[in-house]
Amino acid sequence: MTDLERALLDIAEVRERLAETQRFKGYSGVAAAASGVFALVAGAVQAVLVPLPQSAREDRLYFAIWFTCCAAAAIVNYGAIAHWFVSDASARDRWQTRTVGLAILPALVLGAALSFALLQRDHVSDLPGIWYGCYGVGLFASRTLVPRGVVVIAALFLLGGIALIFTPPAIALSWWMLPLGFGLGQIAIGALVVRDRAVDA
Repeated sequence: MTDLERALLDIAEVRERLAETQRFKGYSGVAAAASGVFALVAGAVQAVLVPLPQSAREDRLYFAIWFTCCAAAAIVNYGAIAHWFVSDASARDRWQTRTVGLAILPALVLGAALSFALLQRDHVSDLPGIWYGCYGVGLFASRTLVPRGVVVIAALFLLGGIALIFTPPAIALSWWMLPLGFGLGQIAIGALVVRDRAVDA
């Protein structure tokens, strides 16, 4: 092994250790998986009440179902982080918590603003693409703080969002579309967080 190769290996090892120290320990795998279950339940509710929105009233019911799901998921996930912040966080981890909040906040604010604007303009069929895309951007913004495998899920959300913007409403608004991403995706993220925590332990 040449000196250059040895130096490159040393740099790679330093970067790996730095990534480990940057990883945020306040995420809850259980909370992430629970938000995925919420999405599956919301999909089932949509399947019963409004499997494919086709009127202004049904559009608003669709929006209400998924807004409620999003709010419940946010409460559970941020509640878990708040509990960890109060009970287990060190000084460095407390600083990281603020970093995490700022990293994903722009994507959440943009997603919320676009959602209400599209609802007001009766462009509800664009909502799934916006939600997928904004969530993917938020995950990318937090990529140094989450398990490495989450980056793949973030890419899938982003690509899914782009595809959904050009997808016919009959598919984009189907009851199974959001559970497919947010249900299975969040459960997968929860599993990655749990696995990451087990490796660190």
